[in-house]
Amino acid sequence: MPSNETGVTRPGRVRPRRLRRSPALRDLVAETTLAAEQLIMPHFVASKAQHDKPIPSMPGISELGLDDLLRVVEADLKLGICSVLLFGHPELGGKTADGRAAAAANGAVQQAVARLKQHFADALVVMTDVCLCAYTDHGHCGVLDDAGRVVNDASLAPLVAAALSHAEAGADVVAPSDMMDGRVGAIRDALDAAGYDEVILMAYAVKYASAYYGPFRDAADSTPSAGDRKSYQMDCRNVREALREIELDTVEGADLLMVKPALPYLDVIRAVREASSLPLAAYNVSGEYSAVKAAAAQGWLDEPSVVRENLLSIRRAGADQIITYHARDALREGWL
Repeated sequence: MPSNETGVTRPGRVRPRRLRRSPALRDLVAETTLAAEQLIMPHFVASKAQHDKPIPSMPGISELGLDDLLRVVEADLKLGICSVLLFGHPELGGKTADGRAAAAANGAVQQAVARLKQHFADALVVMTDVCLCAYTDHGHCGVLDDAGRVVNDASLAPLVAAALSHAEAGADVVAPSDMMDGRVGAIRDALDAAGYDEVILMAYAVKYASAYYGPFRDAADSTPSAGDRKSYQMDCRNVREALREIELDTVEGADLLMVKPALPYLDVIRAVREASSLPLAAYNVSGEYSAVKAAAAQGWLDEPSVVRENLLSIRRAGADQIITYHARDALREGWL
């Protein structure tokens, strides 16, 4: 601290607090911002017209029928949410060992895509999750061999078929989440060969085998019947491996990259951001969402403040887009 002529210390000329004095000043010098256009709202869809089934482990989130989805998305568009990510699963009895229902033209996701694009056209970016886990009778993201192991190359064909069916329905973005090696290149080649060269491919490039997916697996009915996904999803101890994954997916034709989950992997988001110039999304997953909801319900934390802090931390780490179940509440209630 500087001293005056008498040697008595006095407050310094540099005072960072000056720029924190009022909300307007804090907004003026804010380094990180978050806009509605950067938020992607996930939806669980059913092939029924009228269907609104609350998901107990995800308060405020429901599996929606096609008519209900249109109504909800229309309201969300007025809030500024202009991107959605769709998940589905087959009707009762539709699960098979190879997950072929994922590519059904009359599947819930395919019908939802067609309806959304028909009603909202280019005002809405429609993204689809491409995976087999919700469509296989064993709950894994690929097909199994006789020993119960997920077989990488044999899993590519049904994944490609699912992606093509989404593109045929009108999806703007297909997003493979299975973590099979080579699936980005296989899907890109198939899309281009079929004339869907303008369909965007968002790779779940860095997807960890995480305990934070529990509520999602309840919603999507995708819990493995045996074993786990650690042989194909990433180890939470690794970050250099993430950089290898994004390099491979970029070479194979990914247009956007994703890190999933978000909050436990902010360091990974930062590392990926520094290593790649591609747009980068982060998935604020179901367990992160439900943990906040549960604590808020007990009065243990202030939900608006925590959601704002969480989402801004993801942006600050380097994510350009955030997939989050909090999107609607955050915008409708003015939490941002």
